[in-house]
Amino acid sequence: MSNLKPLVAELPVFDRKFSDGAFRCTQIGSGPIGGKASGLVFIKDLLAGQIDRNSFPEVDINVPTMAVIATDCFDQFIAQNRLAELPFEEMTDERIAHAFQKSDLPVELLGDLRALIVQVKTPLAIRSSSLLEDALERPFAGVYATKMIPNNQPDPDSRFRRLVEAIKFVYASTYFREARDYFGTTGTKPGEEKMAVIIQEIVGQRRGDRFYPDVSGVARSYNFYAFEPARPEEGVVTLALGLGKTIVDGGIAWTFSPAYPRKPPPFDSVGELLKGTQTEFWAVNMGKPPAYDPISETEYMVHASLADAEADDALHLLASTYDPERDRVIPGVGSRGPRVLNFAPILVQDQFPLNDLVKTLLSAAENAVDAKVEIEFAITLQGRLGERFRVRLGFLQVRSMVVSDQVVDVTVEDLSDPRAIVTSDMVMGNGTADDIQDIVFVRPDKFSALNTPAIARELESINGELRDQKRPFLLIGFGRWGSSHSSLGIPVDWSQISGARAIIEATLPEMNVELSQGSHFFHNLSSFRASYFMVQHGRHFGINWDWLNRQPVVHESALIRHVRPTERLSVRVDGRTARGVVLSQMGNSKSQARK
Repeated sequence: MSNLKPLVAELPVFDRKFSDGAFRCTQIGSGPIGGKASGLVFIKDLLAGQIDRNSFPEVDINVPTMAVIATDCFDQFIAQNRLAELPFEEMTDERIAHAFQKSDLPVELLGDLRALIVQVKTPLAIRSSSLLEDALERPFAGVYATKMIPNNQPDPDSRFRRLVEAIKFVYASTYFREARDYFGTTGTKPGEEKMAVIIQEIVGQRRGDRFYPDVSGVARSYNFYAFEPARPEEGVVTLALGLGKTIVDGGIAWTFSPAYPRKPPPFDSVGELLKGTQTEFWAVNMGKPPAYDPISETEYMVHASLADAEADDALHLLASTYDPERDRVIPGVGSRGPRVLNFAPILVQDQFPLNDLVKTLLSAAENAVDAKVEIEFAITLQGRLGERFRVRLGFLQVRSMVVSDQVVDVTVEDLSDPRAIVTSDMVMGNGTADDIQDIVFVRPDKFSALNTPAIARELESINGELRDQKRPFLLIGFGRWGSSHSSLGIPVDWSQISGARAIIEATLPEMNVELSQGSHFFHNLSSFRASYFMVQHGRHFGINWDWLNRQPVVHESALIRHVRPTERLSVRVDGRTARGVVLSQMGNSKSQARK
């Protein structure tokens, strides 16, 4: 991470003690520790030097204990197994993962891993930390694998095997298709990338057969989707019950401005609130072992419901209850009724100062980096309402955000320009682009949530062709781009649409979801300086479908149409007002009906 710590910085040598060693952050092997680990070292020093613990006496703030396997071990692993000779371009991710699982880790590494696993019997996260990961100008957020392991098998041999399998899986993800596509997008040569691996305790607590934190969160010091009265520079926070995979994968979570923590997102009704809040969460499976699948990232993870969380006694500080007789939502779970995961006991009733804590952490990180930042954290809560309870905040990641300072004026009058193809007052990004001529859009007349996986596959093919031709394009679709839930939108990863210079997220009556800001998808989007328009159906601003349907067709299928107007487009986004417009550079275009 270029603004934080040099990637060649070394941690104290792993002393074959993990939880009770002399240091909480140690290193196995030599050489660089990668961007993510460097960010965690930065956080550790930041917390020690700039956070006044007396301001939050009830909160234990720390970086979860970790040991980092440096990149020299990766180099040895690749070399001794001759893995660089594999025909990766011809192989599926599954074949690559199997090839890595059949290979042997360096003997020098095995002794330290064995010593670690003998003493640790609690869940571990095996996380990627590549040289390029979280670098400011070459973002690889979320591209590589993280594998959670329960690490609760009674015999150390079983725990050791699972740890080794997880490390090999993270190593293999360096060569998966998405990573290779990223290399092409960023101009990086595959040989420039090297992988360090973080072995880190998972913040959470065991509840029956599940292990998970009460709250996972992502906070940004700049809010690309600020709703009135919030301003972009006031930041944004996204919270979810359980593991943070819900947020980073673009699932349903709770988003608010730190300046207005009591103000809910702009739902139109209580019914929309009930449909638009989290109903399931991710946890580590601590029960019956699943089917053996070492090449699956979620092998030891489970989905659970709000009813499961309530049975675990995990909702009393997080949820509210809908009272149908009064048609209102009441903080807490003291009465019967549907639960709403809006974190009101914390954000409205101030059961503990989460919002003040997050604002303090964001401010300290932003001042230290001298840039806008994004942080990830996990929280455990022990205690009950009305009692003194213990809080732990595990600081999991910090990365710089790219926020353009170009001054672009987009007025309300500009949104009524007769040349406008797309207009919105909810736009992420800032700047201009005048080199787009291709438009790829999902056909609204054929759209169905059932088809979103097929749409993603088709877009990948079109994106590859246009990227090879060096033709940036405008992309239009429905629901959340980048969601892992196909019912919420089109489940693409960034590499599948990496050639898009401007992206439109539109809604339809049957696909009307709230925005998602906490995902790795959006970090990469902002880092590549692509603009992102949110267009809601039924509003004055929108998409000129009549104009789009008149343009010359390059390719058309049952789901997608690719058109190429005779003139280039002009994209203008004003990050100060969140207004944006896509204009045809033809002077005689006429605005027609918009949805």
